[in-house]
Amino acid sequence: MSRILGMAIVLVAMTFIIFLLRQVVPSNPARAAVGPNAPDSVVVAKEKELGLDDPLLTQFGAYVRQLGTGDLGMSLTTLNPVRTDIRRNLPASAELLAAAILLAIVLAVALSLAQTLLARSELYRQLMVGGASSPIFLTGLVLVYLLSFKLGWFPSDGRTGIVDAPSGPTNLLTIDGLLAGRPQVTLDALWHLILPALTLALSMSLAIARTLRSSIIGVLRQDHVRTARSKGLTEFQVVRRHVLRNASTGAISMTGLQIGFLFANLVIVERIFSWPGLGLYLTQVLAREDLTATLGVALIFGIAFIVVSTLVDVALAVADPRVGLE
Repeated sequence: MSRILGMAIVLVAMTFIIFLLRQVVPSNPARAAVGPNAPDSVVVAKEKELGLDDPLLTQFGAYVRQLGTGDLGMSLTTLNPVRTDIRRNLPASAELLAAAILLAIVLAVALSLAQTLLARSELYRQLMVGGASSPIFLTGLVLVYLLSFKLGWFPSDGRTGIVDAPSGPTNLLTIDGLLAGRPQVTLDALWHLILPALTLALSMSLAIARTLRSSIIGVLRQDHVRTARSKGLTEFQVVRRHVLRNASTGAISMTGLQIGFLFANLVIVERIFSWPGLGLYLTQVLAREDLTATLGVALIFGIAFIVVSTLVDVALAVADPRVGLE
């Protein structure tokens, strides 16, 4: 119950902050709605129609009621309701984020175990430090140049190369291809996912791997691990059976922290790979100074981060029973 109450408080605070941004940003929604050449009298009438001359608390109440109906306003860029644009672009971003998080976890576990159990651990450490220090846009451009333009292994843009790819019911191509009985669509979508997901996953996986390795080293020094070794278990068996779960809490916390950066990096990666998701949509509306659409996307990202943070807390409680959900 306390966890749900905390989520509600954070959501209300975030909504209020986004509302305040609408007030302080030097952009007049009424002027944007009627056009730059409209006379001042038309702008004043539009401000009254939109309630922009009401007291601040009255405007906030109207904004909350508007959000309660799912109305995020109209986009000046596409002339569509913002919620329609978000509904169209969200599945592509969700698919990319899910692939990046899954890939980051796999890479983090592999790197931390390789550095802990294999020889030449210094090589893995240098790889982790070098990869973590590379900016996300440089990582994306290097991967595109090497793996797409030079080697031709992966496509460099878009979600799929199949023109008549199915668009429903989930709008996730990797799933819709299977539901439509067209596995080639799923394979093509996965092939297009690899480069952008890898770009997002690299820096995240390296940060998680460093945390996980430190936790593994600490757990390896505990008494129950020495007992497991004395029973004749190999080092890999010891780590898999007795170390990973005990060492996972720090890595899970780091994963939750990195997901916050993942939302920011999503905008850059979708721009590099022309990925038709919320990140690319955000760059388009920012270029047009479309404040309504920009704040609508920011609200969706904020809600997603709150939900993910709660799921991370649940994962911590599952990994370590000493951590209570309350």
